[in-house]
Amino acid sequence: MRTTVLYGFGYIGRMIAKEIINTGILEIAGVIDVNEEIVGKDAGEILGIKPLGVKISSDPEEVFEKAKPYVVIHATGSYLNKVYDQIMLAIEYGAHVVSTCETLAYPWLKYPDLAEELDKEALERNVIVIGSGVNPGFIFDSLPAFLTSVCTKVKEISVSRFIDAGKRRFSFQKKIGLGLTPEEFAKKLSKGEITGHVGYAESLMLLSEIIGLGIVNVVEKQQPLITNTYLETEFFKIKPGEVKGIEGYGEGYDRNGLLKAKVKFVASVGQEDKDIIKIVCNNHIIKWISNGIPGDHATVAMILNIVKNLVNLKPGLRTMKDLILIHA
Repeated sequence: MRTTVLYGFGYIGRMIAKEIINTGILEIAGVIDVNEEIVGKDAGEILGIKPLGVKISSDPEEVFEKAKPYVVIHATGSYLNKVYDQIMLAIEYGAHVVSTCETLAYPWLKYPDLAEELDKEALERNVIVIGSGVNPGFIFDSLPAFLTSVCTKVKEISVSRFIDAGKRRFSFQKKIGLGLTPEEFAKKLSKGEITGHVGYAESLMLLSEIIGLGIVNVVEKQQPLITNTYLETEFFKIKPGEVKGIEGYGEGYDRNGLLKAKVKFVASVGQEDKDIIKIVCNNHIIKWISNGIPGDHATVAMILNIVKNLVNLKPGLRTMKDLILIHA
């Protein structure tokens, strides 16, 4: 059986581990994390199951040397410049890398030099590196691209995602600033202490790359949503005047300044879950609506399904463009 090392054993990393154990598609040969509360413990203990015989380590080189993994499933951060060394180390040990890092979904936009180095090293080591998940990776990019399969020409695409933030995990609620004042939100966002949603621009560029929208300029912005009533989640008590969620968007324009695609993201306590895609074709309009794709479970599924499809990819730095089915 092919082996994996899980690099990052937080909420998503543990969900991935449980799914691997339940499906038996891989053997977990190593787990890496920096959380001192779990380092040195058996991964099974942290998952609440029988021991796996795999102790969580904070030393990636030691883990890679011992495990010699086929693939490293990487889930530690959103920004490529902060996790670059982690990914590069895995490549140097000859492992494929499938990562949840949002900006790795289309790294050439914000980190062209790092993307070039990753691609170069991956080619030399004959391995694949790809970043994906539910968003970026699916809802704002791959899914609408596939829906254009029944178009001969695409004029404009818009995608909106609405989620009830109150149902999400603690780390998600924290990163969108629940319970902060507007001033605290702005300060923490500017310092990178919270991120909101990451990947508006990456999704637009990936979508453009897949179907040839010709996007050359991207605008992205997000702002807090403020409650006027008391709200409560499992983790936060939110008073009137405090942040109950975020609203953000991204817009992609071509060389002539024409809007070619836009994405909108709303995550707020009590918000109805819904995803909406609208594609304006040359002779008809496509509208796709769901009652909300569950983000965490969808991310886990996407990562593991990519692992199963690594055999269909060429070595190097890859994107969902290399996996997606037909499109306009």
